[in-house]
Amino acid sequence: MIYGYARVSTKGQAKDGNSLEAQEKALTEAGATKIYTDAFTGTKTDRPEFDKLMAEIKEGDTLVVTKLDRFARSMSQGSELVSELIEKGIKVYILNIGIMDNTPASKLIRNVFFAFAEFERDMIVERTQEGKAIAKQNPDFREGRPKKYKRAQIEHALELLDSNSYSQVEQLTGISKSTLIRAKRKNKII
Repeated sequence: MIYGYARVSTKGQAKDGNSLEAQEKALTEAGATKIYTDAFTGTKTDRPEFDKLMAEIKEGDTLVVTKLDRFARSMSQGSELVSELIEKGIKVYILNIGIMDNTPASKLIRNVFFAFAEFERDMIVERTQEGKAIAKQNPDFREGRPKKYKRAQIEHALELLDSNSYSQVEQLTGISKSTLIRAKRKNKII
């Protein structure tokens, strides 16, 4: 039997042809007769439909996915999962790569592909670290998310707390109660 698996990070995802509908269409065109779908981020380990698929698929079957990242959280996990399926006698057809089976040519292609994918990921990490090192040279550099409110906005909101409740100040300024509590507790203006 030919199984398909499609995954999106969110129900509304529809970019780069990664929507569930686009994936399902591509999987059907590739011959998948039963398709499992999940709407979870790839970093989540709980993917109920994928787990059902893994419990059902057996030797002689084929698993079709549009891209490796649709069923693997990382290249190393993808490599392990593909190898595990192949060892069980299951063919893996990744539409943008090809059919993965136990032939020597497929092993070579799989190893080269995974090596390049890991290299690409490592290069992205390296470039990110280099960019961060350059940014840190700027004396105004601050790590993390930029502050949502300016110092004057927080000061004003804290002054309003003298004569208003947290809820009233939140309605007047749009600054959440938790932000105000943190600012007050630290006795420091953000």
